[in-house]
Amino acid sequence: MTFRYLMRVRYGECDAQGIVFNARWGEYVDLAASEYTRHLFGSTDPVASDFDCRLVKQTMEWHASARFDDVLELRVRTTRIGTTSYTTATEIRRFGDGSHLADCETVYVCVFHGTANKRPLPDRHRAALEAGATDVVVDHAGALPR
Repeated sequence: MTFRYLMRVRYGECDAQGIVFNARWGEYVDLAASEYTRHLFGSTDPVASDFDCRLVKQTMEWHASARFDDVLELRVRTTRIGTTSYTTATEIRRFGDGSHLADCETVYVCVFHGTANKRPLPDRHRAALEAGATDVVVDHAGALPR
């Protein structure tokens, strides 16, 4: 099992049709990616973790809609690691019934903090991205039994 991030759809994230507005899906992927890298690198603070990156490409493919109060399960894994960049795949499912809602591929480039200048991925970050975060669940929805 890959890293999983659970979140609940809020009312304001839905459009007039009552479904999650398309632009929100990128935000959901960003939240999951932040929690993924927090687990891998110990922090999302670029100074504390010695890691800063920029999104350079994101491709989303939708399969079904999500609605207010649905709990979404975002499964994140690293799929490619280059010299200065890495790619993640995020699979989004409805928690509970497992409906496959969307897939997203995101490419990030590592930069020197405070600049847009590329830098090689540091070895410890490369190793963490290669290892991934198997069987880690971050539950911001309160969906799992306590």
